[in-house]
Amino acid sequence: MTADRVMVGLALTVVLAVGCQLLARRLRVPALLVLLPVGFAAGALTDDVDPEKLLGDAFSPLVSLAVAVILYEAGLGLEIGRLRGHPRRIVIRLVWLGALITWLSAALFAAPVLSMSTGAAVMLGAILVVSGPTVVGPLLSFVRPSERLQRVLVWEGTLIDPVGGILGALVLHAVVAGEARGFGSRLEQFSASAAVGLVGGVIGAGVLWLLLRRARPGEELAASAQIATVIGIAAVCDALREDTGLISAVVMGMAMANLPGLDLPARRPFLDTLVSLTIGLLFISISATVTPASLRHVVLPALALAAFLVLVVRPLVALVSTAGTDVRGGERWFIGWMAPRGIVAAATASTFSATPAAQGVDGVERILPATFVVIVATVTLYGLTAFPVARRLGVLRPARSRPLLVGGAPWAVDLGRALDSAGLDVLMWAGGERQRARIEKAGLALAPGELLAAASGAGAELEGITGVLLLTEDDDFNALAAMTLRESVEGPVHRLAPAVGRQGVVAPYTGGEPLFRTGLTGPELARRYEAGARMLTRRADGGVPAGHEVLFVVGADGRLAPVTHTRTPDAGPGDVAVLLGPPSRQPSA
Repeated sequence: MTADRVMVGLALTVVLAVGCQLLARRLRVPALLVLLPVGFAAGALTDDVDPEKLLGDAFSPLVSLAVAVILYEAGLGLEIGRLRGHPRRIVIRLVWLGALITWLSAALFAAPVLSMSTGAAVMLGAILVVSGPTVVGPLLSFVRPSERLQRVLVWEGTLIDPVGGILGALVLHAVVAGEARGFGSRLEQFSASAAVGLVGGVIGAGVLWLLLRRARPGEELAASAQIATVIGIAAVCDALREDTGLISAVVMGMAMANLPGLDLPARRPFLDTLVSLTIGLLFISISATVTPASLRHVVLPALALAAFLVLVVRPLVALVSTAGTDVRGGERWFIGWMAPRGIVAAATASTFSATPAAQGVDGVERILPATFVVIVATVTLYGLTAFPVARRLGVLRPARSRPLLVGGAPWAVDLGRALDSAGLDVLMWAGGERQRARIEKAGLALAPGELLAAASGAGAELEGITGVLLLTEDDDFNALAAMTLRESVEGPVHRLAPAVGRQGVVAPYTGGEPLFRTGLTGPELARRYEAGARMLTRRADGGVPAGHEVLFVVGADGRLAPVTHTRTPDAGPGDVAVLLGPPSRQPSA
């Protein structure tokens, strides 16, 4: 292939990867539903999108290193302190019992249905063990199940990938070599691989800890250092024992998320962008290697295999893994309805098909197309049905807003009580002990830890925070916190307007739409509260009594809309207005 065609092929792959993700976002569907068919069509219609021709022998190792980066990023979201008790027990069972049940079941079913040899069927079963955060995470973000369910499924998806990758590599070597060693020998090999990955991950985490703590690079350079370290450690581990780089990547990510003294940002724009692009490139490239001819006699048997995995195997795994725990019926069945296959399954199948030594195994040529069909079928089925199934099972998070109020002044706590009485799930945070005691005395939920940990990143996601209201007496703090949190919180971030004559250093220059009407600043609210004004709620369709001011409108669906300097939300039937009443007395001098 000429240099010009290589350039065109690489450019087309990048354009398709990004274009598919943009289209999927527009259509509000999982990106894989677009990436897989587009990659397949591109491979069938043109020779330019052919990774094996574009990259040659470098394709397989590049896929392994790219997957390592993806798993490292997923590992950054695994905070051990958030997984305890019954959820931890369920995750452990899902990883080892689920892998064993899925592997054996898929292999026994695939051998006769796909007309494979026992060796090829065992290889396919090992591949289909994995799920993966690249598909589970986006689906759960769209569905928004309960926090505990989301935590369990994300942990399972992240941890099962390296287990499945190593299992697949061991099975490949055993089948190709025709080894007759017993279960004990296989267990020793798996343990040795896990040990290599674990040691590599620990070493990599130590290197990263030193780099980030001692060198203190900027945000972009820190992201580059993480990527370089992950790739370097994963490459060394893979060179020692195949696919152990996946374990090292997850271990490094988990270590970075849990080591004390590290201030990793909750949102990592550079790393997130790289991972998103990498996922798109991998799925386009791997899908392009599946030819129409290879699917001709595989589609129907592979669809039968997918149905078997979805309707029989996964529910069985969920029942076994949740037995004896406090997981109720709806949660148990939703776990049984969430096991899409993702990038590691595709990458492992591609590696198996490209391994020359495996070509002598009867049926090995059907592994990649069968895996492709199972990925498409499971992602499509779960992507289209996960939300209605979760709603039917009653495991969705409440649709109502959950605002985080920052500040512990008496009027702010009174506002929290009013929002709580309007049906919202209010969370508050304050720095001073007296303020925190005031919040707890009012019966409101108090966010633990530091502000940024409570209001951004995984903490905000797990707490279900839908927006932040900055209500402290420090205008500069409100302004700076608003600037930081707007980059990390999914919902809106609002702050009080700076008081006239007390505008601080940065508050007047940070932009953003201030809360409430012009002139209703923090000091003014404190003055009115001291004079007897109180926060109260009233049905919005009943009108606003004289002397009262509207601060918020809580919709009938539980959505919170604040009054700002330039906007007063419209109120409809069933909505509730949160009002500031008139002072009952003159404020003291």
